Amino acid sequence: MIITVEHLGPETLRLAVIRAAGLDLTVRPEKFDDRLDQLLLERGQGLSEVEDEWRQSVRDILRNGRYKPTGRGKPASEYLLRAAADDSFPRVNAAVDICNFISLYSLLPVSIWDLDKAHTMRYVVRLGDENESYVFNSAGQTIDLADLVVGAAVTDEDPGGIPIVNPVKDSMPTKTSHGTTQVAALVYSRIEDGPTGSLESICDFFEDLLAACGQDAEASAAVVSPGNTVRI
Repeated sequence: MIITVEHLGPETLRLAVIRAAGLDLTVRPEKFDDRLDQLLLERGQGLSEVEDEWRQSVRDILRNGRYKPTGRGKPASEYLLRAAADDSFPRVNAAVDICNFISLYSLLPVSIWDLDKAHTMRYVVRLGDENESYVFNSAGQTIDLADLVVGAAVTDEDPGGIPIVNPVKDSMPTKTSHGTTQVAALVYSRIEDGPTGSLESICDFFEDLLAACGQDAEASAAVVSPGNTVRI
């Protein structure tokens, strides 16, 4: 199964796209929990000066039009940093935990969604329109998507795409569950690489971890620049 992701987002944004299938979300990669615990310990002790400069600069990929990455509108990676510091880091299922591990490791926001729930293999990354929003939690709270980078599910009926993810909060309808078997994910990065490694290396790391989630799991990944389309 192949997905297509078209990058129509801002020129300041580069994306890693990951697709995985045949997943068993009760199975984690070997020694994954130990690696996560070690990373939580390191991040909980604070960032280096270079890493903190990178963290702050990542906000710029969300700084489009009227959207300002402040308060609750900051990248989700910053929420995970706070959670690492106060011992409240979330544990959900293998795919989401890997997603959060990659985000904490790279200091970049990451989105993940259930491909079966999205009902399409075609996606576009763009800025949210004026009146777009979606529900992001079980309490029914919504996030305004105007000028926010969004990943949208494209269908014949909705060629512009229906937003399902963004670098702040992913939508409730396409979130993974323990029964999820195939996912796609986006890593949102600046054009230039940061102190945690190249986007390509982060992409490969993410792919390898997801491919270890079950005997039948397989994954593929690619990096896409503004104005281009990737099929994986």
